[in-house]
Amino acid sequence: MAKTEKKETGRKLVAQNKKARHDYHILTTYECGMVLTGTEVKSLRQGRASLVDGFVQIDGGEAWLHNVHVPEYSQGTWTNHSARRKRKLLMHRVEIDKLESKAQESGHTIVPLALYFKDGRAKVEIALAKGKKEYDKRQTLREKQDTRESNRAIAAARRRQRATAARG
Repeated sequence: MAKTEKKETGRKLVAQNKKARHDYHILTTYECGMVLTGTEVKSLRQGRASLVDGFVQIDGGEAWLHNVHVPEYSQGTWTNHSARRKRKLLMHRVEIDKLESKAQESGHTIVPLALYFKDGRAKVEIALAKGKKEYDKRQTLREKQDTRESNRAIAAARRRQRATAARG
């Protein structure tokens, strides 16, 4: 009788770049695979990574992920990886060409948004983004705060309504 292997399914988030959504207008997103070494995968499975300073650069028709911090694997030996090395992204040629042409436009950049495992494979979600001005950031925060306050007021009104309906 053969061994039954337990396959990993679903999406397990490792790292997220919340600052990117605050600093940039996200135009389009792409899901990419990455070329990783064994110790990088083991370190990611422990849930340790940082996308804060990360960016994507297209060089020679290939997409490269720079400045993403994947700490060294604690049980690794001399074969351990360097923490901030550049990593090749696995994308279709058409997607790379499209991204490269859009990224050439003024004010556009490519940033990583999330690093996760999908069905056992390490993936990174990258986005073509345009930088926000300071007043855009304030406006976004104001809108979030207004929607939060209105949702609280609606929830409070519903609670009062249910309480009066239960009494009477």
